[in-house]
Amino acid sequence: MQIVLFDGVEEQDFAGPYEVFSYAGRLSGGAAQVAFVSAAEPRVVTAAFGTRVAVAQGWSPAEADVIVVPGGGFGRPDGPGIWAEINAGLLPDKLAAAARAGVLVTSLCTGTILLAAAGLTAGRPCTTHHGAKAELAKRGGVVKDARVVDDGDLVTAAGIVSGLDLALHLVRRELSADLAVAIENVLEYQARGTVWVR
Repeated sequence: MQIVLFDGVEEQDFAGPYEVFSYAGRLSGGAAQVAFVSAAEPRVVTAAFGTRVAVAQGWSPAEADVIVVPGGGFGRPDGPGIWAEINAGLLPDKLAAAARAGVLVTSLCTGTILLAAAGLTAGRPCTTHHGAKAELAKRGGVVKDARVVDDGDLVTAAGIVSGLDLALHLVRRELSADLAVAIENVLEYQARGTVWVR
């Protein structure tokens, strides 16, 4: 599993799934592995609230079965975040290529707008942060009022802390329900809401 980081990414968007997947690896004896990646070369990413993260890996979807795309910067069109990534074009292009190669592409919060820019949500059920749902619909997504939307090879989640629910759903789906419950117990968190599944 790989989580894509970029300047302006929301801290909670990537920290929650990273912890869930890390516990999945620890509690399963290594059945899951997670890494941060950037769309280009390894580098230091500065997140939305100034957290600096050293990303040791460049883009390598061939080494992952799941890509997670967090959001950030939706309300700052002139700053770092999703708009800068969309304007640069590199990340949307690479997401489209990963999807064509059969990688399970997932997102949370306004990361779904990046998937829309890559052409991955057009005509498909999906969700995002409540403040970005109109933008997602404008870009052709069939917006569902759900915390997690599972459309097979595209799984999206709503805003910020719903990344925990996304990650727990992916652990349950890809590994086991028992492991997902064990992680919930460690985190003192119970997955919220019904997962919308086609």
